[in-house]
Amino acid sequence: MESHDNNDTTREEFEIKSATASVTDSKVEDLEKGKAKTKQNDESREASEIKSSPPFDEKGKSNDSKEVNTSGNANVTEQSAEESETMTDANPISQCVSADISELIPELTLLLIGDPKSVEIGSQNILFDHDAQTNVQQFSSKLYDLCGRYITVINMLGIPNLDKFPVNQGIHAFLLLLPHGLHNSHYSSGLQWLETSFGKTSLSYVMTVVTHKSDDNCEGALTDLKANSSFTEKRYHTCTRSMTDEKELIGLLEKIDIMVSENEPQLLLVHYNSGLVDDEHEDQKEDLNHTSHKEEQADPFVFQQNQTVGQLGKGSSKSKCDSVNDLGDGDPSKNDDSTLLEDQCELILTSSRHDKGTLDAVLNWNEDKVGDTHNTVKISEEIDMKETCQTETERLLHRLDLQDKHQKKLTSADILKIGSPVKQEHVTFEKDLAKTFLHRLMMLDYRARCIPVRQDKKTSAPVSGTVDTEDTDLETFLSTSENTDPTQQTSVHPMDVQMAVYHCSDSFLKQNMVTKLSQCQFALPLLVPDPTTKDIECPLWTFRQIRKTWKINQDKNVLNTVTMKSMPICKAETPLVSFFRLGSPSVSKSQLINNLINDRHSTFFHRNCRGSTKSRHLMDGVAEIAWYCPAGKPDDAFNDCTAFCNLHGDALLIEKQRDILTEMSSVNVVLLPTLEKSDKNWTIIQDLYKSQKPLIILTTDTDGGRDMKKLGKYKIGLKDRSQPDVCEEVKIIIGEILSRQHTSFQLETMTEVSGIRVDEDDTVCQNAKSAAIKIVNLLEEEDTSKIKQKFLPCQGRLWHDWCRINKELYHLKGHIEKEKCKKQEILIQIRQDQCTASSSELIKLFIENLLFLSLKEREYFLKWIQILIDALSTDDLSSILQSYDEKWSEVLALKKKHNKSDRFNNKQMELEEISNKLQSATFGLEHIFREMGQIYEAHKTMQKPAKGVQTDWSKYPELAAELMISGHPMELMDGDAGHVPLTWISSLLDEVIRKLGDQRVFVLSVLGVQSSGKSTMLNAMFGLQFAVSAGRCTKGAFMQLVKVSEEMKKDFQFDYVLVVDTEGLRALELAGNTSLHRDNELATFVVGLGNMTLINIFGENPADMQDVLQIVVQAFMRMKKVKLSPSCVFVHQNVTDIAAAEKNMDGKRRLQEKLDQMTKLAAKEEGCDAECFSDVIAFDVQKDVKYFAQLWEGSPPMAPPNPGYSDSVQDLKNFILSKAIKSNGITLSQFKSKIHGLWNALLKENFVFSFKNTLEIAVYRKLEVQYANWTWTLRSNMLTIENQLHTRIENGKLDRIDFSFLHKEISKTYEEITKDMTAYFEDNEDKEMLVQWRGRFESKIKEFHDEHVQEVKRKLDEVLQQKNARKKVDAQKTEFEKKLLQKSKELAHQLKDKVKDEEELEKQFNSVWSDWVSELTIGIKPIEDINLEDDEFTILAELGIEWSFTNESGRCKNISEVGNYSDYVSITKKQEQSNRSQQLEDEMWENQKTKQQGSNLLTTAWTSLKNILGYRGTQQSKLHTSVSFLTNEDQNCIRSFIDNVEKQTSDMIKSKPVATRGYRLTYLQEVAKNVKDKVREFESQRTFALKKEFTVDLILYVFDTVESWLSESHKKYKIDNDAETFVKSKKTQYYNIFRSFCKGSSSAVVLGELICEKLKVSIVEAVCNKAAIDLAGEMRSNFPAFNGNRLNLEKHVLKSLAEKEDFNGFITYIQHPRKHVETFIKEEVQKYILRNTKTAQNILKRNVVDIKKNVNQALFTATDKVQNKKGDTGMWLKEFSNLLKDELTFDTICSQNVSDINSFDFLKEEIERGLVSIMKEMSSLSLNKMKEFRMKPDQILIDQLCNCCWVKCPFCAAVCTNTLENHSPDKHNVPFHRPSGIKGWHIRHTVDLVIDFCTTLVASDRHFYPRHDSDKTVPYKQYQNGGGKYAAWQITPDESKLTYWKWFVCRFQKELEDHYKLKFQGYGEIPNDWMKYKKKDAIKSLDEMYNP
Repeated sequence: MESHDNNDTTREEFEIKSATASVTDSKVEDLEKGKAKTKQNDESREASEIKSSPPFDEKGKSNDSKEVNTSGNANVTEQSAEESETMTDANPISQCVSADISELIPELTLLLIGDPKSVEIGSQNILFDHDAQTNVQQFSSKLYDLCGRYITVINMLGIPNLDKFPVNQGIHAFLLLLPHGLHNSHYSSGLQWLETSFGKTSLSYVMTVVTHKSDDNCEGALTDLKANSSFTEKRYHTCTRSMTDEKELIGLLEKIDIMVSENEPQLLLVHYNSGLVDDEHEDQKEDLNHTSHKEEQADPFVFQQNQTVGQLGKGSSKSKCDSVNDLGDGDPSKNDDSTLLEDQCELILTSSRHDKGTLDAVLNWNEDKVGDTHNTVKISEEIDMKETCQTETERLLHRLDLQDKHQKKLTSADILKIGSPVKQEHVTFEKDLAKTFLHRLMMLDYRARCIPVRQDKKTSAPVSGTVDTEDTDLETFLSTSENTDPTQQTSVHPMDVQMAVYHCSDSFLKQNMVTKLSQCQFALPLLVPDPTTKDIECPLWTFRQIRKTWKINQDKNVLNTVTMKSMPICKAETPLVSFFRLGSPSVSKSQLINNLINDRHSTFFHRNCRGSTKSRHLMDGVAEIAWYCPAGKPDDAFNDCTAFCNLHGDALLIEKQRDILTEMSSVNVVLLPTLEKSDKNWTIIQDLYKSQKPLIILTTDTDGGRDMKKLGKYKIGLKDRSQPDVCEEVKIIIGEILSRQHTSFQLETMTEVSGIRVDEDDTVCQNAKSAAIKIVNLLEEEDTSKIKQKFLPCQGRLWHDWCRINKELYHLKGHIEKEKCKKQEILIQIRQDQCTASSSELIKLFIENLLFLSLKEREYFLKWIQILIDALSTDDLSSILQSYDEKWSEVLALKKKHNKSDRFNNKQMELEEISNKLQSATFGLEHIFREMGQIYEAHKTMQKPAKGVQTDWSKYPELAAELMISGHPMELMDGDAGHVPLTWISSLLDEVIRKLGDQRVFVLSVLGVQSSGKSTMLNAMFGLQFAVSAGRCTKGAFMQLVKVSEEMKKDFQFDYVLVVDTEGLRALELAGNTSLHRDNELATFVVGLGNMTLINIFGENPADMQDVLQIVVQAFMRMKKVKLSPSCVFVHQNVTDIAAAEKNMDGKRRLQEKLDQMTKLAAKEEGCDAECFSDVIAFDVQKDVKYFAQLWEGSPPMAPPNPGYSDSVQDLKNFILSKAIKSNGITLSQFKSKIHGLWNALLKENFVFSFKNTLEIAVYRKLEVQYANWTWTLRSNMLTIENQLHTRIENGKLDRIDFSFLHKEISKTYEEITKDMTAYFEDNEDKEMLVQWRGRFESKIKEFHDEHVQEVKRKLDEVLQQKNARKKVDAQKTEFEKKLLQKSKELAHQLKDKVKDEEELEKQFNSVWSDWVSELTIGIKPIEDINLEDDEFTILAELGIEWSFTNESGRCKNISEVGNYSDYVSITKKQEQSNRSQQLEDEMWENQKTKQQGSNLLTTAWTSLKNILGYRGTQQSKLHTSVSFLTNEDQNCIRSFIDNVEKQTSDMIKSKPVATRGYRLTYLQEVAKNVKDKVREFESQRTFALKKEFTVDLILYVFDTVESWLSESHKKYKIDNDAETFVKSKKTQYYNIFRSFCKGSSSAVVLGELICEKLKVSIVEAVCNKAAIDLAGEMRSNFPAFNGNRLNLEKHVLKSLAEKEDFNGFITYIQHPRKHVETFIKEEVQKYILRNTKTAQNILKRNVVDIKKNVNQALFTATDKVQNKKGDTGMWLKEFSNLLKDELTFDTICSQNVSDINSFDFLKEEIERGLVSIMKEMSSLSLNKMKEFRMKPDQILIDQLCNCCWVKCPFCAAVCTNTLENHSPDKHNVPFHRPSGIKGWHIRHTVDLVIDFCTTLVASDRHFYPRHDSDKTVPYKQYQNGGGKYAAWQITPDESKLTYWKWFVCRFQKELEDHYKLKFQGYGEIPNDWMKYKKKDAIKSLDEMYNP
């Protein structure tokens, strides 16, 4: 830094002369010696290198290289002899320097640390061949001998503290020496000491060396050290303690070289630095020189990439030059010639990281010319200054923990992450200053600039042992800073913090910072020198987002002459007043400016601000600018917006910035101590005085008032004057100057200034700007209010019309389906028009730029677009707002006069026109994105490419998603149309999910009145950029993602906070009911979306909040009714005294009262019970209410934000995050579903009835599938148990079944399922939603378990009863078999050897068989077959029913599926009278209908006349007569009655013991009597009578339903109990036995055949029963129709019906859905078996193999046991049957006739041979065989799948699809309904079938009759008010196409009309649009509708 006084110059000259003399006189001999020594060393090194080329040198060196590595970044190449001679001749001092460096600068410097015992130091030690001297840098000659490299080693082994550390030392590597055995503990302590002593960065310079004795093995050391996280294997080495092994040392050096090359910087440098002086404290410079030196000692470690040789050499050798901090500080008298030479020696080293550089020793001397010497000193000083600045900058950044951010800049994304909550205390650690500054700045806390630092506690210096007298104690007390604690360093200057963060930020964060600084009313950097290069930059880009608003009072004496201006500050043309200081005046320039523009706020930081220090490094040369904006009031300091610029530092030394500012200023103000001609400042003042620019000179050391020697040139003395007086005088002078003609300043003109760099000149920024300008150029020629209409056509009238018509779909009247189709066609046409209009050039250019610009360019591009669009609309908006303000004032004036004249109305109309114009002129980036959304929705709907647009519309969501992820807000609800573009939002979120994954988010929404500061609060809280300027308030709703930092993710269960900002409630531009409806809609939507909602209230008066609170409470009440549970926090903004606790308590009490009051009102409107707000939502008035101070500290526009507001924002943010920790948030996909569900429900008005929580539905459906899995596991296990116990009972091994036994058998499975359920409910990601069903499903599983245990017991008890009932029969059967065996044996003995022919044997056997049968069954009455048809006829005859009725009964057997029961009904007298009285009403109805259909009056009159006279068509008369009294309700009652009678009868018949006791005629007689009684009872409750035909057909129908069961049961009874049948069935078996005996077979063979015959039957049964269970399980798992929930089954049933196109099947499904589903299951099982025969066969074979194993095992075990115990045949049979008691039924075999068996092994072999043939036969077993046995796969699946809810919709008979049979309190529901006419519904008094879907009806304005016997109607929208079955259903309005049932109605129109004897006409006419659907469309729609 140059000195500025004559004494300093003299001193410098003296020093140079002395230095020159010292060089010429005293050092020539030394230089010559140094040269000789250098040459000798070079020759020695060359010889050494030739002799030995080191093997580890792999950096491209040749063996004859003469390079010397002087440092990590600096390489020195030796000079040739000729070059040396030249250098010597030219400059001997340069030669000296070169010689010294080549001799003394090492290639590597190694520092030894660790345990002294780890190494044996001595002459043989290659690494360190000196003695144990420490703290000395010593050259290692043995290393030089080994590898030819200059390596120095510093031994600090065992040194515990740093006071012995060599000063100013560069280190390449720390060698941490660890003795083997102690390596683990010493490693940790060594690293800890190293980090504490040298800083964390030093750890990257550590090479760990484990030393060991020569006979030790330390392989385990590596494994031990790997356990440390900081350990790196490649920086690890082992060697012997003696260090004499050359290979070990070479390997170590190789690793060190690699480490050095990897480190950045390669050299760890320690040296002293000098501090810079704050130019505002020049008068204290001398004190600071001492302080600066001591500061360096406190933090000596600075890491640099480029070092000078002077820096590298400092302190490394005593022969090196010791540089002095400042040349001006030296004292010639205290230095000899040698010292002076060393002081002046400066060397510049140019280096490269990759290539070895050359050392240029540059030192310019001239002994004769003092001027040249002065230039040399100046160059040296500049070099010193740059180096010092760089060093100080890096040191500052290191102190602020920003050392790695100067190159890798901070970004907005780094700052805006949600980190750990900031504590409210305002003290922080130094390393956290930067982060805290940014955090508080983003929260608009102007105290960010003065954050107190918490100093680390340090041990005070020990007190000297000398005895102090009072005088010396006083001297010590009054001593200067020289004697202060050297370890204490000065605090970081607040502006250094700001500028350090500024320099470490990228352009977008800088822009954000500067915008926030502007909002805090701080001065902004205008000219910024680079801290390293000192190049000047104008950060024009950072100003681009700043807008300033001010008011100009044209005449202060006249009211209402105020003009408002609002514009981007870059565009504003204002006067510029620039302030400079020359020298070090005693008055603060910055403080003076503050008093001029805002005496209550420190706009410019000055020396008297809190936190200011004497030392600063980054502000000198910075020019800051601020604007004064008048408020249009008489006390404004200046009449117009005025810019004030402040150049920091001494302007004498800052020439470039001074010249720029003086040239651009309107007024120059110079502050200096005094003005004398001999002073250096005189020239500058003289130039300014000669300039045309006005000049104000302020001198601090002179007195005197205002002095104007020349126009525009003023001088004011400040001595002995108060600053307010001075400021007032300066203010007046500036005002006078600016009142005259003056130059103006505009920020954008900075681009024209030469000599500086403008940040916007970057290529990336310019490319983006060019792209944005192309777009904006399209708009410039258009009127702002017409831009959107021309360039964004899709979002204007077309979109608004689409929204209006879409909402009208939920307010249909008249012919609903026709009207609906018509409106849907209009919607399609609008989308078509949008597609056509979507070829705008603006959108084309915009999309192309988004697609093809780089990421950085894209970010600039979007900013430029917004900036340029704002600038474009600024003028128009300002004028429109001015007009609006004037017109509004006129309207208010007329209102006050209660003037309601035409003039008032005209003014209001004019105001409305201005408002509309303002709406049209409002144009921003959000409108372009909205247009993209509409183009996408239109093309997505039409699936057509855009004409003329080359870009693919399908990429739009991806582009928007990328922007949303990067932090841009996206429009969620279009505020202009008041509509959510669901298709666009869904696709956008889908893309976000695709890119980020389905992340969990915490949704924070905000709600409040208009202009209450919602967006400002969110922006301050999260650093967001929701629109709060440019004349626009938020409209609609916007969403923005805020990422949670990695450190906080461990505390939260979500990854992002999704912030939703909304437009204000009670908007002034909306009026009346429209406003209220929209507010309710918005509040419900926002509250429903948020996990937490901030209710923002302006002020604290509850009376002002009443409307808002009612809306909010109603929204929360709706959420409670639809099972959503958001939380809320009330925020009172603009509260005057938030510190008054008593006042706050009173405010909270009043708020609670008002909330409770609003709750009662809302409860009445919503129809629910709630007395207080806490009944609606969990709310704590003590914690969930926050009070905010007012935003501004004073009156805008010059008022800064209130610090109390920032504190409140921080407190609220911490509170929100503390609550968020307890929340799981929701996934993005769930958020998307929530948007759909909430918005669709809002469109349908009746939110609670209409809301369909798609998230909840999806979760519930998954739970249903899981429930089905659990129940199937229980069922299949229970079936297996039942099968085993059934077999055991049949084998006679079990005679009793206990519940405890069954519970024990099933307990293991049940416990596993219980555990699975617990895990599912507790671990599932949707556990918060699942919790509402947990109790119900757990109880349902228990019920299922208990019911099935009871059912199994009931079945097994029946088996036991049957077994007991058959005991006599079974005994008979055993006796029969015994006698048959005996007779067969006897007959065989008689014929043995007599008959050889097989045919003859059979003939002989047949001849006696009949006699045997007769003989055995004599006296036993055979059981007769039954003839049910004869019995039915007999019963009908007994009931007195003639044959004529039954003759044609066949056609009515399926009476339950009759469409219209009118033919069964006879009219009573009462009804005839009723019909006559209603005849006129009927005719009026017909007339009305005809009129609505467009018929003329003549037709109506003729129809009425014919009706009165009785002339009607036959069919029409019949139809009208039948329906005139038989209503829909009557039809349904008859159908329900039939179903109930059928069920009761079936249950009654199935309870009869037919299978055990046989069929009785009385059973059918009882059925017939019961039916007749039921019919009689039913008739008595109705107003109509049933004909006799009804009773007959019903009886026959019931008979038909029980016939099959009776026949099968009686058949089973006969098989089990008829003796003759049993004996006859044994013929084949005993013929084979007879034949065997005849052939002479032994008893073992015969018994084996007998056992195999019995086993064969049992195996078939067992295999089929087991296969039935397995096959059912296989289908339930793999067959699509059976492997889900009830809803999934329904979908496949409907698919099957559509594919078959069987009308009767449809009718069965409609009338008796369960019956049809059971039929469907049976058919699908049969199809599956046929289609998957191989699978079914494999199941059979697997069971056959299992049973074979069991039989073989039983054979082996029984045989072994009998042989061991020497048992007989009876014992063997008993043992064998016991072993198979659970597997196979095994009838008792009498052993009497086979008791002569001796070899049981032979018997076993015989049976095994027989099993082979059985198994072979089983392999071809028909699958149909399963039908013959007890277990059937279809019945098992029916029991599993049909155990669900079968309740039908009261309107359309759609079946509830809930998997649980009793699912209360959940209401019945089905995904989509169908036209009610399908069920037979028709319009009362007509034959017109109802064509409307009930999902459409419940959204319409139509009514219905809930009761057939009442004329009271209920609106469909309130259908649940119909009570009973209507109240039990949840029917949500559905806007989908419902294609399936539309196709069905069209396909079977005629069949339906014939079936119900009604017509699709009139109101029931089928819309033409329905005819277009085909079967494939119908089937496809099922997948779309039934998938969750």
